[in-house]
Amino acid sequence: MKIPAFTAMAALLTPLPVLAQGGGGGLVSVDLGIVILTIAVFGLVLWVLGKYAWKPILSALDAREAGVRNSIEQAAAMREEAQALLEEHRTQLAAARKESQQIVADGRAAAERIRNELEEKARAEGDRILDRARLEIERERDRALETVREEAVDLALAAASSILGEKLTDERDRQLVAGYLKELRPDRAEA
Repeated sequence: MKIPAFTAMAALLTPLPVLAQGGGGGLVSVDLGIVILTIAVFGLVLWVLGKYAWKPILSALDAREAGVRNSIEQAAAMREEAQALLEEHRTQLAAARKESQQIVADGRAAAERIRNELEEKARAEGDRILDRARLEIERERDRALETVREEAVDLALAAASSILGEKLTDERDRQLVAGYLKELRPDRAEA
């Protein structure tokens, strides 16, 4: 006959004099032989477990604990390595940004310098063109003035010869008019 587990527990907790009375009138009847047998079996199970099972179980738990500890240490080392790599990456990124900003600044400075050089060359070329144009204008003006003078001389000679009624030689007429113009404006007649 099998005894339920709670009966065995109750028997263990019941004081021995009560068990010895063996009163059959209660709700729970406990047999002293069964109680002793249960305690003996329990002791035997504890001894077998202690001799053969506790050491492998404890060694497996120790191995598992060591494995977990090792995994935690590896994770911490990997985290530190990842943190160091992240810091290195951030440093490299900052250096790359700084370098790119420097390159952009150098490019802008070079573009500004080239623009200034081109503006200066354009100004110099414009000044040369203006100087050439002024010289050309002065030459053209001097030619026009010379042409006007020659025509004025021719007109004056024609008028003088009609007034005098005689024809002077062209060479002599020109010398007279040129001398007269030199007296009036010496700086213009030499041009």
